[in-house]
Amino acid sequence: MKIGQVAAQLFTIRDHAKTSKDFAASMKRIKAIGYPAVQVSGIGPIETAEVARILAGEGLVCCATHEGNIITEPCKVVDRLNGLSCKYTAYPYPGVKLETLADVKDLAARLNSAGKVLSDGGKVLTYHNHNIEFRRIDGRLILDVLYSETDAHFLQGEIDTFWVQYGGGDPVQWCERLKNRLPLLHMKDYMTDGGNAHAMTEIGCGNLDWKRIVLAAERSGCQWFIVEQDICPGDPFESLRLSFDYIKENLCT
Repeated sequence: MKIGQVAAQLFTIRDHAKTSKDFAASMKRIKAIGYPAVQVSGIGPIETAEVARILAGEGLVCCATHEGNIITEPCKVVDRLNGLSCKYTAYPYPGVKLETLADVKDLAARLNSAGKVLSDGGKVLTYHNHNIEFRRIDGRLILDVLYSETDAHFLQGEIDTFWVQYGGGDPVQWCERLKNRLPLLHMKDYMTDGGNAHAMTEIGCGNLDWKRIVLAAERSGCQWFIVEQDICPGDPFESLRLSFDYIKENLCT
């Protein structure tokens, strides 16, 4: 992994990106930490052109986005990605019931269809997992069904390391499972807190084996290593800084 492949997921600083003014100030702070790129997600209702202008002004690349209208309005997603000079997006959350195998296969079919539209537009659709996809239906993992029932050209992966671990999976194995199908990786560390509960923490402060994870992701063709921390103990910018410093000092070549 090169430092130029490391990005900050803006959902981490969502409370500081509600308006154009706040977004601009936040991007300046992200750049000052050292991040060369961001994944646009969780920000306020800021026009795409304004987002692109602010990012360009700070010299930040938009490496990917999360979009909630991928299935219903894939053409609009292509337009938005074009406006951000961005190739990758991710379907962020199922948003539908996944109670039966038929439910899962239906979601897979919808993702495959939307992914074809994006592919035809020169874009790449990925899937962002949580722990819920590690439930078994008829003996099969939901996440495995989603990937097995879709064309690799139309749906690729954005594995989230924390949620894989939380769901009882192995982040290394899932990076390997998606060989040549894993352009994006969400780096999110995992720990047990003082109350014996699962908790997110800064990269290097938890229990995940990052050197093995990064190596497996690289072997599977990962292009962007995206730092995300949904819940931070204090200032989210400080959490992003701690993660970036650890990555730069311990994981980059």
